[in-house]
Amino acid sequence: MAQTQLKLEVRSEADSSLISEVEVYWEEGQMEPGLTNQRGRLVIEGLEKKGLIKLYKPGYAFREVAYDLGPRGHGRLRVYLESLQLILDDVVVEDSSSYLQQLGMKKVENGAIYASRKTELVRLDDRGLDLGANQARQIFAKVTGLNIYEGSDGGLQLNVGGRGLDPNRSSNFNVRQNGYDISADVLGYPESYYTPPAEALEQIEVVKGAASLQYGTQFGGLMQFRLHQPPAKDGMELKLAQSLGSFGRLSTFASAGLKKGPWSMRGIVNYRGGQGWRDNSAYQSGFAFLDIHYQINDEQEIGIEYTHFNYLAQQAGGLTDAQFYQDPRWSNRTRNWFDVNWQLLTIHHRWSPSPMTEWNSQIFGLNARRQAVGFRGLPQTFNVNPILAIDEQDPDGSFIHPRDLMDNRFRNWGLETKVLHRYRLEGLETPWVYLIGAKLYLADNTAIQGPGSNGTDADFSLYSEQFPDYAAQSEFRFPNHNLALFGEHIFHLGQHWSITPGARMEYINTGSFGNYINVNFDNAGNVIFKDTLDDNRQFERGFVLLGLGLSHHLDEDKELYFNLSQNYRSVTFSDIRTISPSFIVDPNISDEEGFSADLGFKHQSQHWSLDLSYFNLFYNNRIGLILNNRAQRVRKNIGNAWIYGVESFVAYADETQFGQYALEYQVYSNIALTHSSYLDIETSNISGNLVEFIPLYNIKTGASLTIDNWQFELQYTHIAEQFTDAENSETPDAGDLREGLVGPIPAYQLLDFFLNYQYKKYRIGLSLNNLGNQVYFTRRATGYPGPGIIPSDPFNFSFNFSWEL
Repeated sequence: MAQTQLKLEVRSEADSSLISEVEVYWEEGQMEPGLTNQRGRLVIEGLEKKGLIKLYKPGYAFREVAYDLGPRGHGRLRVYLESLQLILDDVVVEDSSSYLQQLGMKKVENGAIYASRKTELVRLDDRGLDLGANQARQIFAKVTGLNIYEGSDGGLQLNVGGRGLDPNRSSNFNVRQNGYDISADVLGYPESYYTPPAEALEQIEVVKGAASLQYGTQFGGLMQFRLHQPPAKDGMELKLAQSLGSFGRLSTFASAGLKKGPWSMRGIVNYRGGQGWRDNSAYQSGFAFLDIHYQINDEQEIGIEYTHFNYLAQQAGGLTDAQFYQDPRWSNRTRNWFDVNWQLLTIHHRWSPSPMTEWNSQIFGLNARRQAVGFRGLPQTFNVNPILAIDEQDPDGSFIHPRDLMDNRFRNWGLETKVLHRYRLEGLETPWVYLIGAKLYLADNTAIQGPGSNGTDADFSLYSEQFPDYAAQSEFRFPNHNLALFGEHIFHLGQHWSITPGARMEYINTGSFGNYINVNFDNAGNVIFKDTLDDNRQFERGFVLLGLGLSHHLDEDKELYFNLSQNYRSVTFSDIRTISPSFIVDPNISDEEGFSADLGFKHQSQHWSLDLSYFNLFYNNRIGLILNNRAQRVRKNIGNAWIYGVESFVAYADETQFGQYALEYQVYSNIALTHSSYLDIETSNISGNLVEFIPLYNIKTGASLTIDNWQFELQYTHIAEQFTDAENSETPDAGDLREGLVGPIPAYQLLDFFLNYQYKKYRIGLSLNNLGNQVYFTRRATGYPGPGIIPSDPFNFSFNFSWEL
C-alpha cells in the first residue's frame, strides 16, 4: 500500500482556473488535511487502491469523489469545484460553513506549528472600521487581555502589551511582518518604531507566551502582521482609499497587484498626516511596500520584499495630574520632535519537495534610524520635576538651554530556515508533524546622546562644541550576535489526543562599548568637575528553553489545550546606558526569565466561537522603577512577579429575514480578569504589591449588524484602574517631584460607532470615536513623548471612501 500514489488536480468549474489551498481528506478521522499547492495540485501516497477523497474550501461547494488506482496503484484525478458565489442584482452572496471568522490559527499553518497554544487571529476585511485611522483599540478589540497605550499620533506607533507587560512600543512581543523581524533589535532593543498601515493587512496573528520556542524568547509571544499577498490568478487588482477625520487627520492609501504567468507582485503606498488634538502635536508619515514573487515550478517559489517607512512628529510633552484635569489639551513643550526612518529588505525561498514537506528560508535585513530632540528638563537637576521644568528664554525670545538629542542607528540582518515535515508510522491514523529550524542574527547598532540645538525646529544635529558642559553626553556601539536552534513535534495519540514538546537553544553575545561624560555640579548649577569615562561591557550566555503542549479534541469543533513554555528577555541597551531627567539606571541591571502556562477550551461552530483560558505568568528578576534611599527613581531588577488570570472570548452570529432583506448580526464579548503580586522582593514595601500595567478587568464587547448593503457596528471598552510603578504609588500631591510621573491610570470607558455602505465596488464609511467624550489617559511616560501624562483623544470622527477593481 505504501507504493500507491494519486496525483490530484483541483480546478474551478466556472473558468477552469487552478485552486490552491483546498483541504483534502482521505481517511476517516483525519485531523490534518492535505493542501493543494499554488498550482492546485497535491500528491497523496499510501492510499488504499479504491476509496473516497473529500475536498473543502470556503466559497466552493464541498465534494466527495471516488477514485480507483487500478492494479498498478498509480493514478491521476482532476476535480472541479463549484463556486458558491452568485451575482444577484449586483449583490454577492457567499455560502460558508460558519458565520464567524476563524477563531485562531490552525494546528499547522504557514510552515509553522501552532498546536496546543493560545492563538488569536485578527481579520480586518470583514469589519466596518476606518482602517485609515489605525486605531489599535478597535483593530485588536477581539484579542483578549491586551493593554494599549493610546496617544494622538494617528496610529503611527503601536503600543501593545498584555498580562502585565509594558505596552511601550510592543517591546515584549516578537513583532514580525510576513515571517521576518521588524523591530529595532530583536534582543538588544526590541522596540517597534514601525507599524504597517491597517489597510495593507490581510490579518494579524497573535500567539501568547508559548511562541518563545519558534519565534523568540519574549514573554509576550508573537505578533505577526500579514500583508496582502500578490494575486493568485492572472490579472490585476487595484484598491484606492481615502480617510479624512478630526484634527486635520488625512490618510491616502493605494494598493496594486498584478500576476502574469509565474510572476506576481504587490505594491502599496500610504501617506498619513494630521495636526493632533493638542497643541504642538502635528505629524506626517510615508509608507511604501513592494513584494515580487516568482514561481520556479510547482514545488518552488522565490520572492523579495522591500519596506520603507518614515515619519516626523512634533511631541507636545507630558502633563502633571493637575495640568491634565485643568486642560488636557495644553502643552508646555514647543520644540520636541521625533523622527523615524525604517527600511526592511527580505528574500525568501519556499520549497515543497513533496506534499508532506515544506522548506522555508529567508534572509532579511534592517537599516533604520530613530532620532529624538527636545527639552525634557535638565539631566543634572533630579531635584526638579522634569514636567514642570521651565524652558527658559532670553529677553529676545531665544531659548537658553540646548535640547536633549538621542540618535540611534540600527543595522542588522538575519537568516532563518525552517523545515516542516509530516510523516506516518504504520498503524497511525493521523500523520505526525515535526518542525526544526535555525536562526542566525547579527546586529551592530549605535547610540549617541548629547546636546541638540537651542532652536525650535526639527534639527537633529549634535551641538557638543556649542554646549560642552551638557550633562547627558555619550557615544556607544552595541554589537549583538545571536544563534538559535529550535524544534517542535506533534505526536498524535489516537484520534483525539496530541502532545507537542519543543525546545529552543540560544546563544547570545551582546556588547556595549563606548564612553560618556561625567559632569558634577554645585548647588548653583556650576560645573565643578568633568571627565570622560569609558564603559565597555560584554555579556555572553547560552541556555535552553523547553516547552510542552497537550491537546484533546472532544469532537471536531471542541478542543481542550494546555501549554507550558519557558521565556527569557535580554536586558536592552537602553537599560544599560540612557541618561534621563526622570530616572537613573542601576549599573547591575540584568536579564529577566520565567515561564508562562495556558489551560484553555476552544469551540467553534456555525454560530458560536468560544475561547476560555486560565493563564499563569511567572516573571523572575523583573525590571521596574523604584525609589532609592536618595529619593531617586531607579530602573533596576526589583524581584519576582506572579501574574495569573482568566481570558475569555465569546461570539455569536446568525442571520434572519427582514422583509425582503437578509439581516446578519453578531455579538461578541472579550473579557480578561487579571491579578498579580510581587514575590520575594528585597524592598519590603513592594512585596505583595500589584504588578504595574495590569487592570483587574479589561472588557471589550460589541455588536454588528448587516442589512442589504449597510453595515453597523458598536464597540464598548472598559479598562479598570492600573498602577504604573511597583510601589503602587497613589497620585502625588501638588509640588511632589514625582507628580505626573507616578500614580495610577484611572479606569475609563469608551464607546465607538462605525457605519458603512457598500455599492458595487465602492464603499463609504463614518466612524464616531469616544462618543461620550471621555477625558482619559492610558500612559504616564518616563521619557519620550513625555515625561508625564500623555492625554488620549477626545470625541473625534472620520469619513472614509474606498474603491476596488
